[in-house]
Amino acid sequence: MENTQDYQDYQDYRAEILGIVRSNASPGIMRNKLEDYHENDLADVFPDLSVAERRKLCRILNLDMLADIFEYIDEKQAAEYLDEMDVRKAAAILSRMETDAVVDVLRMIPKEKRALLLELMDDEARKDMAVIAAFDDEEIGSRMTTNYIEIRENLTVKQAMTELVSQAAKNDNISTIFMVTADHTFYGAMDLKDLITARQDTRLEDLIVTSYPYVYGHELIDDCIEKLKDYSENSIPILDNDNKLLGVITSQSIVDLVDDEMGEDYAMFAGLTAEEDLKEPLKESMKKRLPWLLVLLALGTVVSSVVGVFEQVVSQLTIIMCFQSLILDMAGNVGTQSLAVTIRVLMDESLTGKQKVELVFKEMRIAFSNGAILGILSFLVLGLYIALFKGKTWTFAYAVSGCIGLSLMVAMVISGAVGTLIPLFFKKINIDPAVASGPLITTINDLVAVVAYYGLCGILLIGVLHLAG
Repeated sequence: MENTQDYQDYQDYRAEILGIVRSNASPGIMRNKLEDYHENDLADVFPDLSVAERRKLCRILNLDMLADIFEYIDEKQAAEYLDEMDVRKAAAILSRMETDAVVDVLRMIPKEKRALLLELMDDEARKDMAVIAAFDDEEIGSRMTTNYIEIRENLTVKQAMTELVSQAAKNDNISTIFMVTADHTFYGAMDLKDLITARQDTRLEDLIVTSYPYVYGHELIDDCIEKLKDYSENSIPILDNDNKLLGVITSQSIVDLVDDEMGEDYAMFAGLTAEEDLKEPLKESMKKRLPWLLVLLALGTVVSSVVGVFEQVVSQLTIIMCFQSLILDMAGNVGTQSLAVTIRVLMDESLTGKQKVELVFKEMRIAFSNGAILGILSFLVLGLYIALFKGKTWTFAYAVSGCIGLSLMVAMVISGAVGTLIPLFFKKINIDPAVASGPLITTINDLVAVVAYYGLCGILLIGVLHLAG
């Protein structure tokens, strides 16, 4: 009930903002009313406005507020909205936005207009963007911002406060202050509160945390995302290879990175080549899904062919076909569980070879233990089912259910190993282990389960016990 109420309040909020924009109030009155709302709330209503209404809103609000709003808008939509307005105003808004957000938006703008916007932007903003654009999308430097405060480490408290005030006019990310040496080498950081409360005769050196965490701009996002998550800091400095301070990555950017990584992993688990959204064209969605489906189709054909190899076993013991799906489903489930656990463990870059081996054996022990319990249950329950409902003798019934229980345990143990070894192998050859997606693991484990099930049935039931029927 509480969630429903929150949703209704949210809907009324949007209605309020839309009502103000669509009213006949003067620009001054309208601006004063809209300034009471958070920029994220204002960004949410942009898609509901007509082109004329968006132009009206962009004329009424000042550039700083518009810049803040556009930072909450998806980069693709932001590029579309900027295209609707005068190119000089668009450039002025971009000049006031966070540099990492500007880089993302400009990637969505056609090359010709992008060059024009860059030419019209402030010199300082253009310079900051060039630094960020120099990094590849997979490198952490591509996600940094130049909105931060830096102060020389040898100043007095009074001098540091003066420098802070002068820089705060341009940079509002001031909760953490970063200290550099004369040659711009990163020295440490201090909390704004510590500087404000310090006495004038306090040595600045006593306030600086010289063990403050940092990362290098050319480090891959996948390699340092865990390190970034471990620190609950508002900003973490990004350095070049000479230890010079280039920029910072904010906690919000780290949250966005983690969200992106999770989205990519979920897409791969589902057998997609990339994430999808509701507005994506049919052709694009098909392109993301079809490659994996073709691979799985090929593997599924192999599984079907293997079933054909055991045609003689099936023809002599047709009853075993009834329980094929049981073995296949349980093997697939165990493999997917092991895959999820392994990928989560592999996020720790410090994992040793010994720990990886221990992980494999742990997953196999778990699969064996669960398989033994489920195998015994299958032996008891399915034997009773075959005897009572299929009209077979008790000896025949429990011979078949015993083979099913044993096959189930063997298939689960092998599937646990496969679900662990495949992501470890992908990681070893520097491929994202999430590529070992659920559908892929399930199909491979289908193959394992089919061979284990029909192989054991052929060996034990026909070869040893000479059962048929």
